[in-house]
Amino acid sequence: MNESFGTRLRARLDKFGPLCVGIDPSPALLTAWELDDSPAGLERFSRTVVDAVSDVAAVVKPQSAFFERWGSRGIAVLERTIADLREAGTLVLLDAKRGDIDSTMAAYAEAYLDRGSPLAVDAVTLSPYLGFGSLEGAIISAVANDAGVFVLARTSNPEAAPLQRLVAGQVLEAAAAANAGHSPFGPVGVVMGATLPTLEHSLDGLNGPILAPGLGAQGAEPADVARLFGSVRDAVLPSVSRAVLADPKRLRARTLHYRDECTAHLASGVADQR
Repeated sequence: MNESFGTRLRARLDKFGPLCVGIDPSPALLTAWELDDSPAGLERFSRTVVDAVSDVAAVVKPQSAFFERWGSRGIAVLERTIADLREAGTLVLLDAKRGDIDSTMAAYAEAYLDRGSPLAVDAVTLSPYLGFGSLEGAIISAVANDAGVFVLARTSNPEAAPLQRLVAGQVLEAAAAANAGHSPFGPVGVVMGATLPTLEHSLDGLNGPILAPGLGAQGAEPADVARLFGSVRDAVLPSVSRAVLADPKRLRARTLHYRDECTAHLASGVADQR
């Protein structure tokens, strides 16, 4: 029997510490790396990140949009990147933020969560704004394929706050319900930005992992992760992209810095739930 996503994630967090590293090959970063803004540049960028961080980060998160912009050639690079990460034994979280009605959601689930798909990953980000119930098929598929999902709740971009304040509580309640009875984590994680001034909602009953983007370029520091998520320190997965990707020569060193700083601050027990 295959291990569940929650079991695999728990093992990676215990072994490597709390950090998710993004693969965000934006045009600006490709230029900074002195690479062509092309599928070839995209592939070299991605392979470099995989080689540098796959054995020190618990999770690696390719951003699908930066591959999709090159059409089939970009998707081919994404497939190879996912395969490289899987071969390295790394958990792969695809940042796709998909969300749609039942039949379309089923197709997204088949693309990203079905074990036989060339784009199959360990987990995918989902948007709940067509109703949390519209994600049911993806959650069922995640469980069937020993995968997971991360549902947007309170993201790190400030323009989302007015809308997300209205629905975050419902998202967290629905995620907790879907995770009931699972151990060590349920299949439904949530996205809660590390840049938030306060959480406004308790996460103690979630029973799922918490992706916390916003480290580095968006202004959050490891101390902010501990302040916000200290009460659920064993479940939080801080995420960093541009702050470690800016310089390919320092990629591994910056990853280790953020990983170790997050570990140290979370171990200190600082917490601010409300």
